Amino acid sequence: MTGYSKTGAPLPPKTAGYSRVTMCHMMLPQDTNPAGIVHGGVVMKHIDDAAGVVALRHTRCNVVTASIDRLDFHNPAFIGNLLSLKASMNLVGSSSMEIGVRVETEDLKTGEIRHTASAYLTFVALDDRFRPRPVPPLILETDEDRRRNRQAQARRRVRLAEKSRETSCRTDPKACETLPD
Repeated sequence: MTGYSKTGAPLPPKTAGYSRVTMCHMMLPQDTNPAGIVHGGVVMKHIDDAAGVVALRHTRCNVVTASIDRLDFHNPAFIGNLLSLKASMNLVGSSSMEIGVRVETEDLKTGEIRHTASAYLTFVALDDRFRPRPVPPLILETDEDRRRNRQAQARRRVRLAEKSRETSCRTDPKACETLPD
């Protein structure tokens, strides 16, 4: 897909590597519950921040989180752990983008690294009037970029089908009634 600027000029495409980011945060007592386990909401905020940086780098304009398609927690993070977030552009539409974020936790004393969480977020680029605006196309350079893009396209099809079904249910509730068990 090719995006266009306000003047009608095509936006230059960008690679996934151009906007990719790794962000690290030391987990402190204020990030945790009384047991010393990092709150899921703290991890979620860092995920949203990392994905936002990727979207902003890719578009160089205002961006907002439109949805979190999936967020899975795998292992806890604790006080003193280093939280590392690796975020990358997976898919670009006309004004929206899917960004994948992998969160890892490092125990700085032992060096053990664990997969803490993964998420897929959709961001929308906004113009000066806070309306959706075109975004630069995405160049897929590596096999990994292409794999992520294929998987993101499949998730997008599911999201659009769910959205269509929700719209149908609002306009014709009887069409969405469930059968009794």
